[in-house]
Amino acid sequence: MFSNYLIGLREGLEASLVVCILIAYLVKTGRRDALRPIWTGIAIAIAIALGFGCVLEYGSQEMTFKAQEGLGGSLSIVAVGLVTWMVFWMRRTARHLRSELHGKLDAALRMGTGALVATAFLAVGREGLETALFVWASVHAASDGTPRPLIGVALGIATAVVLGWLFYRGALRINLAKFFTWTGGMLVVVAAGVLAYGFHDLQEADLLPGLTNLAFDISGTIDPDSWYGALLKGVFNFQPDPTVLQVSVWALYLVPTLALFLSPVGFASGKGKVKVTDEQGSRGSQPSNAS
Repeated sequence: MFSNYLIGLREGLEASLVVCILIAYLVKTGRRDALRPIWTGIAIAIAIALGFGCVLEYGSQEMTFKAQEGLGGSLSIVAVGLVTWMVFWMRRTARHLRSELHGKLDAALRMGTGALVATAFLAVGREGLETALFVWASVHAASDGTPRPLIGVALGIATAVVLGWLFYRGALRINLAKFFTWTGGMLVVVAAGVLAYGFHDLQEADLLPGLTNLAFDISGTIDPDSWYGALLKGVFNFQPDPTVLQVSVWALYLVPTLALFLSPVGFASGKGKVKVTDEQGSRGSQPSNAS
């Protein structure tokens, strides 16, 4: 449940911040007439994300067991790839998100209503589709038959909406760089479990070998039905009897990805590359007093 809460919180807060930035910019520039197209684009993005989640859930129920496992495993791998790209992208752009959105919104205002709808839809829709896919993959991996994963997602999104509103009202100051670094690191750990379980699904679908080749079996020590077994399953997608392929995939993904993401230099943080921040840009645009 915690892992799904984290997914809802992080993805929901990204979307909430995007909405807050768009609306605040329009209000401060006296363009309240453009708010309706923005809300229209947001509503369309939410509807499509919900529809996508329903298609994944109910469409897969009509398949055979092996087809379900093959689809679940394939989409789990796709979801992990998207989430991995997202956490790296957000860490690199969190400090420049406001100026990036302002630039897109200025261009959309010049182009008209349709462009405003498209801008809001694209800004929010990506997070919505990523959330639907990753939540579905995570719930599929948990497979405990309870609504707890969905409750966790709902609570995370609700928390994100409240935080976004407080952020918009000026009652909350968020260090976006630190927030997305810590939650991104935790999400990488969750993604490693989803990826490992996705490969297990492909093994159960007979698309990959080694289903009976177990790395270890500690079912006698850690009861999957116990509270701590359920906790490990819910947070890390822990399995007491994983295959060798599962453990190998988990380690090969988690160790280098987490090390690169938390690295103070290089690709993860974007250091070493020249970037113009909002503050630098505003200073650079001021006229010089030099004669």
